[in-house]
Amino acid sequence: MAIKFQYNKTSLQQLEKQLRMRERSLPTIKSKESALRLEVKQTKDEVNRLELQLEQEIQSYRNMVALWNEFTPDLIQVRDVSLSTRKIAGVIVPVLDQVQFSIQKYSLFSSPAWFTDGIELLKKLAHTGIEAEFSLMKLELLEHARKKTTQKVNLFEKVQIPGYKDAIRKVKRFMEDEESLSKSSQKIMRANQQKRLVKSIEEEALL
Repeated sequence: MAIKFQYNKTSLQQLEKQLRMRERSLPTIKSKESALRLEVKQTKDEVNRLELQLEQEIQSYRNMVALWNEFTPDLIQVRDVSLSTRKIAGVIVPVLDQVQFSIQKYSLFSSPAWFTDGIELLKKLAHTGIEAEFSLMKLELLEHARKKTTQKVNLFEKVQIPGYKDAIRKVKRFMEDEESLSKSSQKIMRANQQKRLVKSIEEEALL
């Protein structure tokens, strides 16, 4: 990133202001990045746990496959999914609050005895699947924010802060050189004035 600046005091003050701002912000951004890294790791573990749990529940479903021929598919349906949001390290993520099911009436006497257990199994299966989807959404949001924060840390640490420091160094060196040149010029002018004065005095003395 090319930092634009001029070789004067006003530009130097602006450069120093921008540098201070980034140096003050960097620890906060780094802290956010660390928090996001931890949250991403925990959410990945959560996703893996839910996927394993879902696989186990599907296996239970498969073990009863012979019985499902007697089951009415529309006996249970997902009626509503309640969700809320919360902030994690400044990132808004979805939170699953509740999954509501709609269960059709059935006769406890004429239906097979395992229907009640089957309904509970399907409720559990649907809840785990929905929860896993929410965790994946949360992971994607956190991972995206973590990448953006890491990019900002790298931008500040490796590009902008060194860039501003280099620009400040150049401006200061230029101003120091200019001051030294000005002082040297003044010395030469004074020396020349002194010589002219001495010469003038000598010429007057000869008259």
